[in-house]
Amino acid sequence: MSIVTIKNKYQVVIPQRVREQVGVRIGDLLEAQADKGKIVFTPKSIVDRALAEGLDDLKKGRVHGPFASAAEMLAALKGKGRKPVRRTKRHGR
Repeated sequence: MSIVTIKNKYQVVIPQRVREQVGVRIGDLLEAQADKGKIVFTPKSIVDRALAEGLDDLKKGRVHGPFASAAEMLAALKGKGRKPVRRTKRHGR
C-alpha cells in the first residue's frame, strides 16, 4: 500500500510502483469517481473525432476495398480525389 499527500490545488502524485502496475503514463486520462468513501481513478481512452467518424463509416459499410494491390488502391484514391463539376444555371434562356 502506498500513502500519498494531497498538495496545493488538491494535486496527488501517483507512486511509481502503482503507475507501473496500472500502466499509466504522462498525458493519459483518468476518470475520477467517488465510491463508498473512496476515490477511484480508472484509465480511460478518448476516441479522436476523426477516428470515431471512420469507425462509424466502417459500421455503415461506407468503405472501399479490399484491394488486390497497392496500385489498385492508389488508382481508387486518385479517382476519389476529383471534385464534381458544378453546373451553373444560365440566365437569359
